[in-house]
Amino acid sequence: MTEQVKQTLEALRANSMNAEYVETKAEVVPLLQRLLEPGCSVAVGGSMTLAQCGIDTLLQSGAYENRGREGFGADAYLTSANAVTQDGVLYNVDGNSNRVSAISYGPKKVYVIAGANKIVKDLEQAVLRVKTVAAPRNAKRLDCDTPCAKTGACISLEKASPAMTDGCRGDERICCNYLISAKQRHKGRIMVILVGEPLGF
Repeated sequence: MTEQVKQTLEALRANSMNAEYVETKAEVVPLLQRLLEPGCSVAVGGSMTLAQCGIDTLLQSGAYENRGREGFGADAYLTSANAVTQDGVLYNVDGNSNRVSAISYGPKKVYVIAGANKIVKDLEQAVLRVKTVAAPRNAKRLDCDTPCAKTGACISLEKASPAMTDGCRGDERICCNYLISAKQRHKGRIMVILVGEPLGF
């Protein structure tokens, strides 16, 4: 475990989130099997990270009630994050808001799985990561007609000091709603599983 990962885990716990570390993506499903109650209802957010970890197979096993994308009212919600800061903050940007809404309110437990590649120094770096990595790659994957899908970076970076919400104004923009999860009132509702290898965008 690197010092960066260790610091991030400690900061997440200080912000009243549970936090665990596994070395490889192969360890994610066995960990979730220990954490999830048998028969509980589970919903998911769209995520390349979840796909890489084999979450689809887990949910199709019959051990849980698979709610698909219907997060509200689910016992557990599985998703990833666009960035995790070393001071224990989760940063997510959504187009349809299924992820940001479920993370902030609804499911009894939220499990955020993120590769070590998503750890950044602070919120400023988290915003930059979305504008240069997460949004462009997801826009391209989803075949969205946005400038970032074509150039690999948000058009707002042409400005000297772009704001968090600056970006293109097209109808297919995927950066519409922003969620910063800092110190939590409901201790342990959110659990972050950091994986010691690159995952997702």
